[in-house]
Amino acid sequence: MPALRVLISAEQIHARIQELGAQIDRDYAGEPVYLICILKGACIFLADLARAVKTSARIEFIGISSYGKSKSSSGEVKLTKDLDVSIEGHHVIIVEDIVDTGITLSYLAKVMAQRKPATLRIATLLDKPERRQSGVKVDYVGFKIPDEFVVGYGLDYAEDYRNLKDVCVLGE
Repeated sequence: MPALRVLISAEQIHARIQELGAQIDRDYAGEPVYLICILKGACIFLADLARAVKTSARIEFIGISSYGKSKSSSGEVKLTKDLDVSIEGHHVIIVEDIVDTGITLSYLAKVMAQRKPATLRIATLLDKPERRQSGVKVDYVGFKIPDEFVVGYGLDYAEDYRNLKDVCVLGE
């Protein structure tokens, strides 16, 4: 079993999500917003973020993949589950677990923009700016992290480790 090292504690995550929720409340001034969760990794972040905002939050899910069972992005993006509703004319925040190369999120942002939302923003728990290959603007960032492979708090390696309460570096 690989070694795990805590990078961001559950307490740090909780505190930062409260700050992000307050920022979203200020930005939307009570207007309803769709929080679109990118499955599966962002589901835990989405749940905590939705409870941190006072703004009316509608929740939707989209599935997209570029990793498979590897520790690095394949570069090939695949839509695995589409939205169940139209987002045209609505305020939308794409909720992501981690922005790494930006390839997947850049693709998804273009797809969502074609659906004509009133506004389109991105929230991510984790950001690895060193790895960016595709320009993507992230509006709400929980934590900037170094270029290490992380798991926990929804993030996985081959579907394992999602249930860890902390974000941990996965060792060899």
